[in-house]
Amino acid sequence: MRLARWVFTAAGIYGIAVLAPLLFVEAQVAAPARRLDHPEYFYGFLLVALACQVLFLVIARDPVRLRPAMIPCVLEKLPFGATAIFLWLHGRAATPVAGFAGIDIAWGLLFAVAYARTPKA
Repeated sequence: MRLARWVFTAAGIYGIAVLAPLLFVEAQVAAPARRLDHPEYFYGFLLVALACQVLFLVIARDPVRLRPAMIPCVLEKLPFGATAIFLWLHGRAATPVAGFAGIDIAWGLLFAVAYARTPKA
């Protein structure tokens, strides 16, 4: 249970620290295209991702009771990581994107370990 508390707290804090500043850099993100054609996707993605970080912090408070919620957390981390690395291998994503994808895969694996090591309620 200690592992789950540590992993989910660290992931939540890390995620908020990485994602929240992106809400203020739309112009820099859109720079190559001069503007975002669909800013609702950009902000929608960021706000949903931030909501997931809050979920991680909630799970950290009571990992035994919220153990079933750890499964969607693994699913939240692995698809982006796998997709971004796949795109990078095919020259369709920048190297920093692949680096962050690797971090997401690591969090997903830590979430799976925390799930396996957390006792059932």
